[in-house]
Amino acid sequence: MIGRLRGTLLDKQPPWLVVDVAGVGYELEASMTTLVALPGVGEPVSLYTHLTVREDAHLLYGFAREQERSLFRALIRVNGIGPKLALAILSGMDETAFIRCVMEDDVKSLTRLPGVGKKTAERLIVEMRDRFPHWEHATEGGGLPGIATGQGETLRQDPLADAEAALVSLGYKPAEATRMLSGLDEGLSTEAMIKAALTKRLAG
Repeated sequence: MIGRLRGTLLDKQPPWLVVDVAGVGYELEASMTTLVALPGVGEPVSLYTHLTVREDAHLLYGFAREQERSLFRALIRVNGIGPKLALAILSGMDETAFIRCVMEDDVKSLTRLPGVGKKTAERLIVEMRDRFPHWEHATEGGGLPGIATGQGETLRQDPLADAEAALVSLGYKPAEATRMLSGLDEGLSTEAMIKAALTKRLAG
């Protein structure tokens, strides 16, 4: 099991990134919450990881915080929640916001996430509620530690197109992704655009 990687960030094309560790490039998929926390390409980076082994592939997922990885692992144990949907959930809200939705039976906020309908939101609330007691300290005093937005640029040349493609990969329809990105500052990085679009969608 690969539990953590420390190396140099080689590429960042949401939702994918590549980390060089002693000459070996590890390709990982990450949530937008993690991607906006990353430094620029060429900078050192350390990520918690989760490895999923399938018959046709070994898939590696990266997380900026151990709490985010813990929530990802809890989510994929819920019936009907796979890694892709778990990452979409973590892209739309951080651990504190998700815990609050569960504890307050906030079905409406959960259904704003791509791929989460009313029945799925209700199942998440029921199945996740009993898994949070040991995390209560994380939400005391105003929430989990904040994350710093990375300032480096990706290797791609069209942040808006990259942001739209990333939102589609998370489960949003192309037309919806376009609406979510409309009106945003075109000078933002890809990751910042995605985060702003997700925030606007959840505020919806």
